[in-house]
Amino acid sequence: MAANSSNNSITTQLGSDGLGQQPWWVLEWMELINSYRYKKRLERAWIYAREGNVLSIRFEGRKVQAQVQGTEAEPYRVKLWLDVLTDEDWEFVLEALSQKARWACQLLAGIMPQDIERAFAASGRRLFPFKLDEVGSECSCPDKANPCKHISAVYYLMGDRFTEDPFVLFQLRGRSRNQLLQELAERRRLLLQNSSAPAKQTAGSNNGPDPANWWSYNSPLDPDLVVITPAIEGGTGLAEAGELPLAEEPLHPQANQLFLERLREHGNQKAQLAMVEAMAAAASGSP
Repeated sequence: MAANSSNNSITTQLGSDGLGQQPWWVLEWMELINSYRYKKRLERAWIYAREGNVLSIRFEGRKVQAQVQGTEAEPYRVKLWLDVLTDEDWEFVLEALSQKARWACQLLAGIMPQDIERAFAASGRRLFPFKLDEVGSECSCPDKANPCKHISAVYYLMGDRFTEDPFVLFQLRGRSRNQLLQELAERRRLLLQNSSAPAKQTAGSNNGPDPANWWSYNSPLDPDLVVITPAIEGGTGLAEAGELPLAEEPLHPQANQLFLERLREHGNQKAQLAMVEAMAAAASGSP
């Protein structure tokens, strides 16, 4: 692939494999352009994207600016943009994102959460355009149809860029990668800080609660009401945690699956040990 040297630049030519295997957020973006009814124009746009007719693609503010070589000597100028969310909209989105640790972890790992639109629903807005005509675009070519083949070629290359960096979509909506992650990290810090405040007050110490006592319960229990049972099947907490943001390793494609299996085995072993200790304590009459 050919790419410009600027940090603001985007790849301007698809590789020989096209877009290759695409993550779900790229498929979501590509579904819009592939729904366009003028298929011949899309075929020509695909060729433009493959053969390097797109000379440059850059972010200028919240818009994508591109130059596409067509049939004329002078390249055509293309602009592409989405409606930018207001600061008030982003307040709702960031508040929703910060409330769910899994979303924060996945975004920090460069993964687009599959249910990300639930966070944007808090503002009444969307991250992904719902229809193709929600993507603003202009081209200096004489073709009155929109999107023309020059705009569509840029559209395909934007999908290629989303594969590498899903935060491009956030940038089009008004928040850069750094802005989003910094604001999200700060909100998560405040959330955790506030959630620990009641525990500190209960402990009656400026040093906070003693971790050694987190799982202790010293009040007397009625033995007729206490039943010791093993955890239900699959009760290791992994299901509740959701999809873990594990990095992919092409040389070891089964590594993540093996890691999760070992993690479940470890959790089950610890659960069995806890069961044995609990039953022994109950038999001895210990609290």
